[in-house]
Amino acid sequence: MIIATLLGMAALVFFNRYVFLEPRLPLRLGRNLRTFLEFAVPGMLTAICGPILISGDASLTATLLNPYLLAGLAAVGLMLWTRRVLTTVVLSMGVFYLLRWLL
Repeated sequence: MIIATLLGMAALVFFNRYVFLEPRLPLRLGRNLRTFLEFAVPGMLTAICGPILISGDASLTATLLNPYLLAGLAAVGLMLWTRRVLTTVVLSMGVFYLLRWLL
């Protein structure tokens, strides 16, 4: 049963990638759907990272001394300032580890 599930998931992922990335297929997404999908990744990342920022080390610590929250705010500020993803990730990781060491 596990092998069938894995093969089914692999086929589903392959089909999705093939249909949308193969240039010879006439399937094109409409403008409204493309606009809608632009918000999918930020929404998913917010849903994943949001609880971590206020929970920290498995307890609810939404204080200003929480390194997760401070590094998250630094990442938002760096992204707005630099507009470069790799720079923001590297610098905000440095901020996070510095805050973990200091606090």
